[in-house]
Amino acid sequence: MRRLGIILLLLWGGHLQGHEMRPAFLEITEVSPETYNILWRVPARGEARISLSVQFVEDVEVVSEPVTAFSGGADVTRWTIQRSGGLAGTPLRIKGLESTYTDALIRVSLIDLEPQTIMLNPENPGLTIADKPGAGEVAVTYLRLGIEHILLGVDHLLFVLGLLLIVDRRWMLVKTVTSFTIAHSITLGLSTFAVIQVEEVPLNAAIALSILFLGPEIARKWRGGSSFTLRHPWIVAFAFGLLHGIGFASGLSLNGVPRPEIPAALLFFNIGVEVGQLAFVFLALAVAKSIRILELNRPSWVLKLPGYAVGSLGAFWTCQRVWPILFS
Repeated sequence: MRRLGIILLLLWGGHLQGHEMRPAFLEITEVSPETYNILWRVPARGEARISLSVQFVEDVEVVSEPVTAFSGGADVTRWTIQRSGGLAGTPLRIKGLESTYTDALIRVSLIDLEPQTIMLNPENPGLTIADKPGAGEVAVTYLRLGIEHILLGVDHLLFVLGLLLIVDRRWMLVKTVTSFTIAHSITLGLSTFAVIQVEEVPLNAAIALSILFLGPEIARKWRGGSSFTLRHPWIVAFAFGLLHGIGFASGLSLNGVPRPEIPAALLFFNIGVEVGQLAFVFLALAVAKSIRILELNRPSWVLKLPGYAVGSLGAFWTCQRVWPILFS
């Protein structure tokens, strides 16, 4: 596994940061024929604000002016609109989304129609409000959200890479990845239902520390040493998986989702996370096998580059995230 090489790092080199902000959220609720209450939630982190706005068709009439308040780490705006003929079949766009790295979760509840749940992203910042919503939209939306969250969560993937670098045996690898999966599934669910709550700043610092923790273990593996982590990586994966599961919950927005749909949304988000994680593991194993088969001449430091990256980035993120805690 030491031969993973530089390729894996380059795949996510353009996103060397922690979690993206959780998605923006737009809820459109038809309260009477052709009249709609709007809730627009734009996430914020510290002084950072994302410049996003909702664009309806031009003939929409504003009944009550927007009122904005800061709540739960986001700017929350509410207002009421009307449109002759209703909003079904009309376009909707999130202005400014194409210039960000975040997504926007859209939920539309029209009278006598099934609710619609759609995820917009920078590549697709607009949609047409369906007049005949299809079944299974919640499942597809949250499956995709889970996959995107893990693949853009470079810190999570770097931790998984660190686990791969300290595990040689195939059965132990399966056991370790399974332990990580079970653990983060537990805390993802508990965090989603607010059974456990952790502030974002210390949480991200702790996740960075989990990556940094693996750096010396990888070096010990290179030297032929032994430790509890090297002998029982699945236990360490489970322990830190509990922590990472809370981090996964930061990308799951269930605002506006009716209670009967929440279990399905949570399930498919978790499945999406697992699909993305397994895709990364299989890619890593395929790259390692390809390098072994090709038997290319490489300097020894190239083989150790992934391990150095795990330790170095873990140290960098730890300093970066602990600093606000110590000097806030």
